[in-house]
Amino acid sequence: MRELLAAGERSFSFEFFPPKDEAGEQQLWQAITDLEPFGPTFVSVTYGAGGTTRDRTVAITERIARDTSMLPVAHLTCVGHTTDELTAILDELSAAGVTHVMALRGDPSTGPGTPWTPTEGGLTYASELVELISARADMRIGVAAFPEGHIDAADLESDARVLKAKHDAGAEFAVTDMVLRASDYVALVERATAVGADFPIIPGIMPILNLRSMERMVEFSGRQLPEETSARLTPYADDPVALRAEGIAIATELCEDLLGAGAPGLHFYTLNRSKATREIFANLRITV
Repeated sequence: MRELLAAGERSFSFEFFPPKDEAGEQQLWQAITDLEPFGPTFVSVTYGAGGTTRDRTVAITERIARDTSMLPVAHLTCVGHTTDELTAILDELSAAGVTHVMALRGDPSTGPGTPWTPTEGGLTYASELVELISARADMRIGVAAFPEGHIDAADLESDARVLKAKHDAGAEFAVTDMVLRASDYVALVERATAVGADFPIIPGIMPILNLRSMERMVEFSGRQLPEETSARLTPYADDPVALRAEGIAIATELCEDLLGAGAPGLHFYTLNRSKATREIFANLRITV
């Protein structure tokens, strides 16, 4: 990622999550099939709280590496794992040809914003996980960044220092939590640059297709939807079709603003569906 972006290329990537049942599995692979022709820089597969989706995350990432042309990035968290278990997972990924990892502390098993309790024999900080992975010659590392600061951060300055610690430990790029305003992303990049975290930071995009669901999701991260976004969507609260169309329009405008502000690419949270992402790509006239 660092070399690609340093050469002036933009990164367009997609994120999926491990499904819970066979129907979800079919939906996931349909989305992957639909999005593969777009030639993403990478696709990432998330990791459940407390390591609950470990086996499925590894299996899906391995299958993407084996059966598609796409570069898979496996999420890995500190939650619920000892250092030995983390090393074993990395060994398994490496054996399957997976060479890129998103190193995350992860949310407590009791949910975002609840007290963090390290696993005995495990790690406490994402920077420690980055350090563990960077000791290997066969892995490249991405990390998370937060446009409005992590929910557990004392302030934005300390949040930037956490990002710097991950950078210094060996991370090569960062992907943000979903961006709600382009100005929040720009401010994050400015804070990161000021403390010396001078790696590419790719903004995360999640189109608003259901207002109530998005409000809950934003609340989990200790944020609120921007007033201007709510004002545009609230009139369509009881009209799912119109709300979806407006959500796609808002996401498209946000992507345009981010790319115009110098973002090195876009990372789409697909929710294992391809249609909204494909519509945004069409609106942006991104060629494949």
